[in-house]
Amino acid sequence: MITILPPELVPSVSSEVRKVTTLPAHRILLGVPLVVALVASMATAIMAGKADPKGQPITGTATVGLYVGLAVVILAAAVFGAIGSGAEYRHHTMPMTALFTADRDRLAAAKLLVTGVFAVAAALAIELVSLLALFAFGRGKFDFGLDLLAVLGGGLFAAVCWSLIGAGLGLLLRSSSTAITIVLGWLVVVEPLLWLVAHGVGASGLVTLFPGSATVSTVAVGSYPDSDFLAPTPAAIVVLLLWTIGIGGAAWWNLRQRDL
Repeated sequence: MITILPPELVPSVSSEVRKVTTLPAHRILLGVPLVVALVASMATAIMAGKADPKGQPITGTATVGLYVGLAVVILAAAVFGAIGSGAEYRHHTMPMTALFTADRDRLAAAKLLVTGVFAVAAALAIELVSLLALFAFGRGKFDFGLDLLAVLGGGLFAAVCWSLIGAGLGLLLRSSSTAITIVLGWLVVVEPLLWLVAHGVGASGLVTLFPGSATVSTVAVGSYPDSDFLAPTPAAIVVLLLWTIGIGGAAWWNLRQRDL
């Protein structure tokens, strides 16, 4: 990974990699989704019947455990990003980091790059574990085709986006705990309530612009096409990407402009 980077970025990236690999909290953030993905995939693969071409999700009920694993790793990726950036302020290490990486652009690029790469690696591990469970216990209950590959790709993309959203919020708020609270509160409480309100006032289409709705459509590619709350996958990918660029860009600008 280091050899393909611009030489001036190598020290900053190496420093960020060491921070990620030495913190016990990051190993927990990987271990929990792995266990959840394995157990959920085994359970749904064993209990599911044969694949129904008209069923939902379109990849078959045997793959529901895969979606559960992806949901957990996406949340973990957001938490991982928030910890990696916001904890620097809690432990008062950001000034020291900036001392060794005086270029704020280089500092932000290294943090976001390492965050995204590790999020991809974690999501890929979860997908491999789920696929192994599916092939071991769900043979004949799902099709390994383009639909499933699209789900796997969407999961990787969503994990990267949410890791960068988490990192961006950590940099903006200068607090990992506040960033984590906002992410989890939005996805688990606020956005679902807004879905209900939007449905009640007949404005369900507005929900498709929310990051949670966009994430569901990005991962569950081709499923639930009649839902008023979910945009078509190509549009959902754009929405999620815009949220990522907006929050990540604001964090980058904030890091450049504000004193540490």
